[in-house]
Amino acid sequence: MPEKKIIAVVGATGAQGGGLARAILSDPESGFAVRALTREPTKDRAQALAAQGAEVVAADLDDPASLHRAFAGAYGAYCVTNFWEHLSPEREKAQARNLADAAHAAGLSHTIWSTFEDTRRWVPLDDDRMPTLRGRYKVPHYDGKGEADSYFAGTPTTWLLTSFYWENFIYLGIGPRLEHGELVLTLPLGEAKLPGIASEDIGRCAYGIFQQELVDRTVGVAGGHLTGADLAAAFSRALGRPVTYRAIEPEVYRGFDFPGADEMGNMFQFIRDFNDEYCRARDLDFTRTLNPRLQTFDQWLATNRDRLPLG
Repeated sequence: MPEKKIIAVVGATGAQGGGLARAILSDPESGFAVRALTREPTKDRAQALAAQGAEVVAADLDDPASLHRAFAGAYGAYCVTNFWEHLSPEREKAQARNLADAAHAAGLSHTIWSTFEDTRRWVPLDDDRMPTLRGRYKVPHYDGKGEADSYFAGTPTTWLLTSFYWENFIYLGIGPRLEHGELVLTLPLGEAKLPGIASEDIGRCAYGIFQQELVDRTVGVAGGHLTGADLAAAFSRALGRPVTYRAIEPEVYRGFDFPGADEMGNMFQFIRDFNDEYCRARDLDFTRTLNPRLQTFDQWLATNRDRLPLG
C-alpha cells in the first residue's frame, strides 16, 4: 500500500481545519494522513483527533519555527487564520506571512489558503460609500486576508474564498431576535443574496480541493445564496413560528451596540453592493463537485435550530 500523503492542518481543533481533519480521517480510502496543528495538543479536541488516527503536533501561528517544524515532510497544508481571536488585521497578516514562508520552505506540493476578497479593490479608502476603519481598511477581516494572498505566490496554492458561516447566527447573535413577542431577522442586505455555508462543509470542500489537485486557482464555496427573505422563511420553517425579515441601511447597522458592528455593517454592505460578482465567485454547483455532502441552510437548521439564541 502506498504511503499516505501528509496534510498539515492548521486550526485542526477549530471550525474549518476541524472539518477538513474529520473529512480525511473518516475516509479510509483518502490517500491522505492528517497532521493536526494546535497550540494545545493535550486538549480534548486534539486528543479526539489523535484517537481517530491524526498525528497531533504543537504549533503556533505567531511562532515561525514551530510552523517550519510542523510543515516539514508534508505533502500539503491547510492554512487558516482567526481574525476574531485577536481582532488585529496586522497580526493576521503576520501570521499569514509565517504560514506562507513555512509552506515555501517545506516545498509543499499543495497549499490551501483560506481567504476573502480585499474589499479595497472595489471600495478604495477615499471612497466615502462606507467608512474607513482603523485608518487602513474597509472590512478588516476581509482586507487583511486578501492582502496576504500575495504571500503565497510562488508556492503551489489554492486560494479558497469562503462564505458567511451559518454558525454566525448562533455565536454572533445576529440571527432572529424577539421584538415585542415577534421574531425579527434584521440585516443590512436589502434584496441581495448572502452566500453562506456550514463551517464543517468548508473543511469538506478543502478535502475535495486536495483530492482534485486544484493548484494555482482561486476557488469559492457556498452552501446557498439566500436573500434576507429566504433566510427568514427558512428560520420560520425550522422554528415553527413566523420570522420576519427587516432590511435596514448599513449605517444603521454600524451603529448597533455590539463589538464589531461597524465591521459587520461594512461587510454586509460590500456583499450587497457587489452582489452579482460576489455570488458568482461562489458557485453552488461547483461547490457540490468538491463536497457531495454539502448541506443546505434548511438541513443545517434542522440540526442546529435549538442552538439559536432567540432572546
